[in-house]
Amino acid sequence: MKGSNVAGRHVALIRGINVGRAKRVAMADLRRLAVDLGYRDVQTLLNSGNLIFSAGRETPHRIGDRIHRAIGERLGVSATVTVLTAAAFSTVVEENTLGEVARDPARLLVAFCNDANRLKQLEGLTRQAWSPEALALGSMAAYLWCSSGVLKSRLAEAVGRVLGESATTRNWATVRKIHAVL
Repeated sequence: MKGSNVAGRHVALIRGINVGRAKRVAMADLRRLAVDLGYRDVQTLLNSGNLIFSAGRETPHRIGDRIHRAIGERLGVSATVTVLTAAAFSTVVEENTLGEVARDPARLLVAFCNDANRLKQLEGLTRQAWSPEALALGSMAAYLWCSSGVLKSRLAEAVGRVLGESATTRNWATVRKIHAVL
């Protein structure tokens, strides 16, 4: 899906903006930037870098590169941008196998990577014991159940070390909201 040309709805997940006091970006500025790049039906969801829009037959990778460059040039912020089509995002939702384990959607994280091949780097972590936490891998995302909360999670820390800034995470509640809008 990453390299396919798909016209239609997309989501751009922008890493690390509006977290604490660093990398502050007004959602109105982000919407205007996307419109100026030629995207349509632009909306933001929450204040944490979720940009939903319609695009022509441009690859998600190319869209991500354009948005990344524009955020840096126009808003003075460097941030990784991961773009998925609505169909790819639906696949991420469908592949979540931790629904039975995860009782609190705020503690279930979904890690998205610009390059889904990076998820293979997490295979070693799937062979480790994390209980009561849990890790599952899908074709385009990793799912982390952080039973004691994200900030106390050994699993989230380990995944962060492996993927670094190539990944951005959203909790399951946010993923469901984005999916509903798409």
